[in-house]
Amino acid sequence: MTKSLLIACLFLTLPLYAAEEADHEIHQELRGILTTVQTAVNSGNYDAMLPVLSKDIRATTITQEVMSGHEQVSAYFKHWFGPGGFLKKLDMTFTADALTELSPDKTWGVVRGSGMERYTLADGRQYDMPTRWTATVVKEADGKWRLRTIHFGTNFLDNPILTAAKHAVVKYAAIAGGVGLVLGLLLGFLIGRRKE
Repeated sequence: MTKSLLIACLFLTLPLYAAEEADHEIHQELRGILTTVQTAVNSGNYDAMLPVLSKDIRATTITQEVMSGHEQVSAYFKHWFGPGGFLKKLDMTFTADALTELSPDKTWGVVRGSGMERYTLADGRQYDMPTRWTATVVKEADGKWRLRTIHFGTNFLDNPILTAAKHAVVKYAAIAGGVGLVLGLLLGFLIGRRKE
């Protein structure tokens, strides 16, 4: 490659690197939001995520419950995971499909990805629930990026809780069939003896 061609390539690619680097700081801050939420949930210190959530957060959970504002976020986690809650622990991992799609003025963005939510029930059973999520982030008046909306979903036709329920139905049907067979034989034996 000649020197002049190398210089030309360098000048042509500089704007691309500059644009990429200009958004790099934004994407780093957005990765920080994801990490903060994930760490707060996994550590059980749920209120630690509040600083990276907009005060006007709108969230839909995997159970399709909706939350509006910090108070409802805190209440949701205390209800499910607090003392006397239905669940012992939740571990989450988030993976974005791609970089956040930023608005032209770089004041908001949309991102989606996949997740794995491991629920530990009060009795110690664990369920790994694959999820999909979509989120909107906004740059707020103080210049900080925050999570404004997030929606979680799962495949309701193929998930571990449904699989466990199906196995339970088969198990209890087999037990009921066995008990019915034994009772039928016993009843038949008793009726047969009466006729003698």
